[in-house]
Amino acid sequence: MAYVVYILYSPSLGRFYVGPTEDLVDRLIRHNSGGNKSAKAGVPWTLVHSEHLPDRVVAIVKEKQIKDLGARRCLKSIDKEFGTDSCDIHSPPDV
Repeated sequence: MAYVVYILYSPSLGRFYVGPTEDLVDRLIRHNSGGNKSAKAGVPWTLVHSEHLPDRVVAIVKEKQIKDLGARRCLKSIDKEFGTDSCDIHSPPDV
């Protein structure tokens, strides 16, 4: 099953939220309805980046890489390398 790793931004908090999901539209709706306890304070959330990945394992590895790098740095690297979703980090190893 395909997964998406996404980065959301909350203007009210000035913070990013990174996570994986199978259904990006549903996940964004749940974030903005206050259905996610850890993201409730940041409503409204805006999708600023998403990356499609082949499965859950790869998505979780990518999520960790983005969090380790920092969402802001990841997004900066995308701007520097327009047209790539690399976030300046290596793809996870084949599993």
